[in-house]
Amino acid sequence: MKTRLFILAALLPVAVSAQEESAWTHSGLTGVNFSQTSFTNWSEGGENSIAGNVYFNASMNYNKGKVSWTNDLDANYGLYHTTENGLRKNVDKLNFASKFGHQITEKVYYAALLDFKTQMANGFQYKTDGKDLISKFWTPAYLNVSVGIDYKPNANIAIYYSPVAGKLTMVADTLFSERYGIDAGVKVRPQLGSTVKATANYDNLMNGKLTLKSTLDLFTAYDDSFGNIDVNWDLLLGLNVSKLITVTFQSSLKYDDDIKYIDEDGGIHGARVQFKEILGVGLSYKF
Repeated sequence: MKTRLFILAALLPVAVSAQEESAWTHSGLTGVNFSQTSFTNWSEGGENSIAGNVYFNASMNYNKGKVSWTNDLDANYGLYHTTENGLRKNVDKLNFASKFGHQITEKVYYAALLDFKTQMANGFQYKTDGKDLISKFWTPAYLNVSVGIDYKPNANIAIYYSPVAGKLTMVADTLFSERYGIDAGVKVRPQLGSTVKATANYDNLMNGKLTLKSTLDLFTAYDDSFGNIDVNWDLLLGLNVSKLITVTFQSSLKYDDDIKYIDEDGGIHGARVQFKEILGVGLSYKF
């Protein structure tokens, strides 16, 4: 009898641990894309170039009872080289979001959200006579902390709304403050407003060959600019041609009313829609 009790006592932590681990799920896509263009005696002109980017997109989710906790990391960095201009950065992104929820009904949760966005390396605006440093790590950086309601119609889609959202726009160097809508000489601009975050995460479309990840962030501040909506939409499509080869399409669309467009001559203009897309073929690993 004592032996049986000892065995049961020894197995209990293992069983509890297994149940705890089963509450966690994860998914992700990481890889490297590359392209190369070469011209020899090409009558229509052109410039030899090599480009590549490394990306890492992963989700770690916890669901047990009425508790839901989702964590998403999206990192992407790329360079290109041409014979005329040398080496330049063409993509740089580091995004992290963590959302904790408590279930109210089958599809609705109370939730709290932490969302952080920045980049990893220096960014430049290139001119005919040189280049200007316009961004770097933590310049700019955006931190959004909020509480609200999360609607999950299924396991792949979530729509979050918060009427009480705090947004911090930050720079590590005050030299860049005014460029990103912060008062001169100040490193942080706090704003109180309302936010919407809609996510779609599918990793088993077309019998597991297609991965789709989409994140849309909307924010409007409770100040004189109320109604002017900051937009950030990231999209990733990955099609597995084979176990290791993947065709990927990545895009980012941004609009921030506080970030004015500065041309090559230093002229300041109104805010503009920013868009970037990358279509690549390369090695990948899906997990």
